[in-house]
Amino acid sequence: MAGDMGWVYCISFVLLAFLCIFCNLGASTDSLRRGESVTLNRTLVSTGGNFALGFFRPGNSSSSFLGIWYNTDNNTVIWVANRDSPLPQDSEAVLKLGDDGNLVLLGGRGNTNTIWSTNISGGGFAGNSSVALLLDSGDLIVKQGESVVWESFDGDSDALMPGMRLKVNKKTGKRNLIRSWIGRDDPRPGKFSWGMDPKGSPQFLIWKEDKPYYRSNLYQDGFTYSRYFPTLGYSAYYSFATENDDEYFSYGYADTSIQIRFILIPDGHIQAFLRQKKSDNWLIRWQVPATDCEFYARCGAFGTCEQNDSDSVCCCLTGFKPKSQKDWDKGDYGGGCVRRKDLQCDGNDRFMRLPRMKWPDHSTSLGNMTFEECEIACSRNCSCSAFAYANISTDSSVNCLNWFGDLVDLTHNYSAGLNGFGQDLYVRVHASELDGSGGNEHSARKNKGLVAIIVASVSAFFLVAVLAYILNRKYFRRKDWVSKKSTLVNSMSTTPLAGKDDIELLQFSLFRIIDATDNFDEANKLGEGGFGPVYKGFLSEFGMVAIKRLSKRSSQGLEEFMNELKLIAKLQHTNLVSLLGCCIDDEEKILIYEYLPKRSLDTFLFDEFKKDSLDWSTRFQIIEGVAQGILYLHKYSRLKVIHRDLKASNILLDEGMKPKISDFGMARIFGIDQTQAETNHVVGTYGYIPPEYVMQGQFSEKSDVFSFGVLLLEIVSGQKNSNFFQTKLSFSLLGWAWENWKEGRALEFIDPAISESCDSLKVVRCIEVGLLCVQAIPTDRPTMTEVVLMLSNDPAAPIPALKEPAFVSSNSNAIVSTSYRESSDSYSRNNVTISVLNPR
Repeated sequence: MAGDMGWVYCISFVLLAFLCIFCNLGASTDSLRRGESVTLNRTLVSTGGNFALGFFRPGNSSSSFLGIWYNTDNNTVIWVANRDSPLPQDSEAVLKLGDDGNLVLLGGRGNTNTIWSTNISGGGFAGNSSVALLLDSGDLIVKQGESVVWESFDGDSDALMPGMRLKVNKKTGKRNLIRSWIGRDDPRPGKFSWGMDPKGSPQFLIWKEDKPYYRSNLYQDGFTYSRYFPTLGYSAYYSFATENDDEYFSYGYADTSIQIRFILIPDGHIQAFLRQKKSDNWLIRWQVPATDCEFYARCGAFGTCEQNDSDSVCCCLTGFKPKSQKDWDKGDYGGGCVRRKDLQCDGNDRFMRLPRMKWPDHSTSLGNMTFEECEIACSRNCSCSAFAYANISTDSSVNCLNWFGDLVDLTHNYSAGLNGFGQDLYVRVHASELDGSGGNEHSARKNKGLVAIIVASVSAFFLVAVLAYILNRKYFRRKDWVSKKSTLVNSMSTTPLAGKDDIELLQFSLFRIIDATDNFDEANKLGEGGFGPVYKGFLSEFGMVAIKRLSKRSSQGLEEFMNELKLIAKLQHTNLVSLLGCCIDDEEKILIYEYLPKRSLDTFLFDEFKKDSLDWSTRFQIIEGVAQGILYLHKYSRLKVIHRDLKASNILLDEGMKPKISDFGMARIFGIDQTQAETNHVVGTYGYIPPEYVMQGQFSEKSDVFSFGVLLLEIVSGQKNSNFFQTKLSFSLLGWAWENWKEGRALEFIDPAISESCDSLKVVRCIEVGLLCVQAIPTDRPTMTEVVLMLSNDPAAPIPALKEPAFVSSNSNAIVSTSYRESSDSYSRNNVTISVLNPR
């Protein structure tokens, strides 16, 4: 019996050992050593489980490839070994380490044909101590001892992964490239490649076959790569460095809960994809080329491109004309432009300053020197067509660049909406081509040629008649205009808001404004509010600007215009829109602002298709920025300002989606110790006005706090308060937020577009802060100082107890009245009838 039991134990042990061996054969590891292999039934998986290596068939393809993919998403391949040599259907294949230490992919009958190899040679490379490892970054490496002798991140992929280097050798020009697939389900090398400039210029290019297809702006030391690449949030960072003779670019991210990849897709565009690890959906966050102006040399030599809302416009630089006007009239700009007058190189040449330009291709670096030295260096060389000076602080950096021959791939106003950062460019022209303003303006406006022809064809008699009429009109209206102008100047110089030393605004003629906007062309119209229409325009002093024109039908008049003029001129903050100048000409009252390419927050937040671009990180950045802007107005500016019209459409976004508060036509100034004011003319926007303002005409800092609370809840929910009234969910957005929070369902209030990307603790804190801000009684609302602290502190930290906010039911008047009977007498009753409520 004992002997029988011994046989049983022996057989069990053998079976167990066999099972262990069998399991190990099928198990996935992260390494490959001599004697081991990757087959159709075995893969490598990185230690952290992020990536897998093995064989796959893309789409409906009959061919198979060896590749690396996301372990949780086998449809997202980041690297393919045998791109040029697909394995035919039913082909047996194996990946192993050869005797010489190279990774070898074998196929064919009996796996005797070498399909692909790492092809490493020399340096005493031997296979005995070699090992292949799949890292958690997605990089497949081959190590000889402690040295990495080969890695897939140096190979021919269509993806630029975090930690991967896009590099070029400055001496040899050797570089690694990102190559597109030939099609979505075909990994074979396509027509497009992406890499660093082989000439050593710090810039990126996409090539279509061997011709440039897209070019980034030149990288300048002292500026971060966020000027050139998207701001993805989530602790993403970019790096440009030099190591020996190699220049390289790389990127990464500190937040391990997300994944990022840049892909060169088959049609030649670079796209940035981002997703949460727990999500199956990749979101496209950025793309180049994004506009027609970003295609390489779209406007030919000495031609510059400017993007309008619907199309791109090519024009010649000042001093140049189309090489073939006939071709340009047909929309063929490839021939570019030629000089109107040849350069003499005899002292009659001048440099024309062009602001906010994408610098042209084929630059030559002259080293570190002063601006004057840089200009002289170009002027002394007759072949020098242009120079640029990068105002950087690093002494060892190159800050003087010259260009010789034709200037190609120019884009004007490159910082406005395009992926790059514009700088001044100084182009050499004949002195006679420059006007009195220094030649800063472009001469190729679409209508200028036509205007010149019309003007030339007008008879001398007609011109005399027109001039006589203008002079006559000016003569008879001179006293009235002088009186108006004197009143205006006096009002600007006698109030503490507009002292002669306080306002330093450029005043433009109406002619300049008409020219800048193409006579207020509808194609340049950005939008319209209660003040009037806003147009996009170009002024040589600033580049692209937003021009706000007071409508003659507007309920706001000279008082509101002067109010905005005087207020914004004295306010300087990163989260407030900058006022650049003005125009006052008879009945025309115009303000000139910085141009913000993303326009207003409401165009994204309340659009079902665009709101996906507002991830949680971006929305919280906007919330914090607006809060800081209001805090500055209330506490830290030289004036204590109550905005009175804070809403999503008055929050403008720059190219980095950072917010700037605009529209100060309704704003009021308080004394340093003043806490409240009253009016019988209530202005503002339906849905953002607090109850004490509606019912009693009282406004204070807490009025802006209420509006901010509404805006905060709108940003979190993606819903517009003024469109929410009397829905089935609740009478108001505030009521819906209150009901969800009170019942412990705060996360149901969140916009589904950010439900997966948001920080749940932080977003609940934002909802609580929003509800605190919209309390019915002003004294129950926090100050903006307290709001900023609550948003920046630990979201688990305690905050004041919440009460039912204003406007939570259809009986809103009763709520307001009850709240005020319970409040202190610090807010007096104002029984004046409110006659005006201006929705804007």
